[in-house]
Amino acid sequence: MCNRGWIDAMTETENLVLQHLRAIREQLGTLNERVLELVQRTGSLEVQTANVSVRVDRIDARLDRVERRSGLIDA
Repeated sequence: MCNRGWIDAMTETENLVLQHLRAIREQLGTLNERVLELVQRTGSLEVQTANVSVRVDRIDARLDRVERRSGLIDA
């Protein structure tokens, strides 16, 4: 009788541990999905920043040409 109570207590403890492990696994899965989404969004922002940088460089070069041709700055 005494051993049966001990075995039941161990089974309940094991079940509780398994429940916690499942909850942790679920939370890790959710976190993993969110991290992947953030990585994708960051990559997209990096591409957009690079595109803007290229456009600004082109505008700067065009402005320099306009200033030189109009005599606003020395060639």
